Amino acid sequence: MLRFFKIIAILEGISYLVLFFNMLFIKPNNLVLYKTLLYPIGMSHGVLFILYVLLAFLLKNAQKWNYKTFGIILVASLLPFATFYIERKYLKNA
Repeated sequence: MLRFFKIIAILEGISYLVLFFNMLFIKPNNLVLYKTLLYPIGMSHGVLFILYVLLAFLLKNAQKWNYKTFGIILVASLLPFATFYIERKYLKNA
């Protein structure tokens, strides 16, 4: 399950960056393309975000994460590039 969480963490980080890219670079230049891409990108990011948080809760006891580590892992889902850091630092043994 830790390996699956690692994959979800990477995919969640990528989807977050793609969502930002769509918002920052495509929206000002092409509003029709922005609106076309917003739903599928947003929906996939939402599903990956929920999976990330649920798997973090499920793995908390199995991995014996203390509250500080668990908090860092949860906050990482809210910051760009942070899930890549989490994957590298806390999930390297998967």
